Amino acid sequence: MYDAIVVGARCAGAPTAMLLARAGYRVLLLERSAYGSDTVSTHLVQQPGIAALARWGVLERLRASGCPPVERTVYTVADIHIEGCARGVAGQRARFAPRRRVLDALLVDAAVAAGVEFRDHCRVTGLLRDEAGRVIGVEGRHGERGFTERARLVVGADGMRSTVAQLAAAPYVVQDPPLTCAYYTYWQDVPVDMELHERPGGWVAAVPTHDEATIVQAYFPQSRFKEVRTDAQHAYEEQIRVTAPALYERLRRTKPVERLRGSGDQQNFFRQPTGPGWVLVGDAGHHKDSITARGITDAFRQVELLVDEVAGTLGGDPGQLDASLARFADARDEALAPGYRSTLNVARLSAPHTRRLAMLRAIQSDPELVSTYFDVVAGIATPDALFTRG
Repeated sequence: MYDAIVVGARCAGAPTAMLLARAGYRVLLLERSAYGSDTVSTHLVQQPGIAALARWGVLERLRASGCPPVERTVYTVADIHIEGCARGVAGQRARFAPRRRVLDALLVDAAVAAGVEFRDHCRVTGLLRDEAGRVIGVEGRHGERGFTERARLVVGADGMRSTVAQLAAAPYVVQDPPLTCAYYTYWQDVPVDMELHERPGGWVAAVPTHDEATIVQAYFPQSRFKEVRTDAQHAYEEQIRVTAPALYERLRRTKPVERLRGSGDQQNFFRQPTGPGWVLVGDAGHHKDSITARGITDAFRQVELLVDEVAGTLGGDPGQLDASLARFADARDEALAPGYRSTLNVARLSAPHTRRLAMLRAIQSDPELVSTYFDVVAGIATPDALFTRG
């Protein structure tokens, strides 16, 4: 019997398994896809997430993988141009935007090094329950072979469309309609730091990643999804041309190096994250539009909140474990609700309010406010910090 079975081995599941194993627990980590496979993602890890990687001993491995650190950020909207660096957190001023096939593999490697048993190509098909209805394990398929495994805790870290959440019948406690659709690909020889370009009805982001490539993402209102998907390549390039013309001119001198990827399924929700014997972490329990690129960093935050709560109760009385899971649920909601609301405000892609433009004009001429503003963008500080400094 395992102490924990973690379903999903990406940015939420692999570090959950790793930290539980480091705390002395026996952990099984299951992943439906192949080890080191790619997934649709914004890639960006904000500075609080980078600080977590440093605490876990994974940051130096990420640096060694060739992923470039990004300190400077450029943000444009209307006639406003803001450029500078965040102050950062815990000594980390740089963001990184790793390819997921690299980052996820590094996290799995760290989990295995901590003693986690890892199996890829595993599909969970059911939850095991005792007579009282408490979850006590999983059943599934590993290739062509069925399996049954038992544990004191089942962790669903299997993404926005979480199988564990469905099997546990975890209800939505907050749910908002999708607001954007997004497309991206990679470009070679496009020198950028991190760029964010905004206009009514459009948002474009660019950031360097592995292999000397730059990921460039274009966002559209969800109402345009059916139109955009009929010729996504043209719509993608046109959105860049209109929203970020200077970036578009640089892209015209090169070509994308991979196919265009995208999604119109940008869900916004909080699910009930816990029940007897189970818990959801990462996108399984909470998902929001990718436009603010907070998903990976927020997953790391949830991981540490969860492990801090359950590490002392996982091997003991089930009632104590359930109490620690309830504390995690409260801490998760308190930590992530402000970022959820601000992300939805950005994802509406509406015309900037006159007062907001006035504030941004004041920020662009003050280096101290610029640094505070980019702390807010990264989720290090709240918007109140701008008014305090202003």
